Amino acid sequence: MLLVVTYSEPARTGLRNVCRRHSEQIARRFGRAALFDPTVYGAFLALRLREAYGDAVQIERTEPFNEFTAVDDAVREAAAAYANRETKSTPYTSFAAGTDHPDPETMKGEEL
Repeated sequence: MLLVVTYSEPARTGLRNVCRRHSEQIARRFGRAALFDPTVYGAFLALRLREAYGDAVQIERTEPFNEFTAVDDAVREAAAAYANRETKSTPYTSFAAGTDHPDPETMKGEEL
């Protein structure tokens, strides 16, 4: 996928127009950003926006996030346990203290 993010009002208008005219090439729209299909035509549309609006348009190539290869089992289990905690107001730091769940400060320093 190609993630196209706009940083000005004219660029957002241009993105909106491209999304309306070429909806078959748009996987998802998020207001000031959109995911274009990973086709040559999708790249053409994204590059057209960049040419028209310069640095007000950022284009990034994305890849799907596979949670089973990107993170350890402990992180997935901690996320599930935290989402299903009894007291919803408990912050993760307190929730993880004294358990086998990963420490948030340690997780913040590790790259995927």
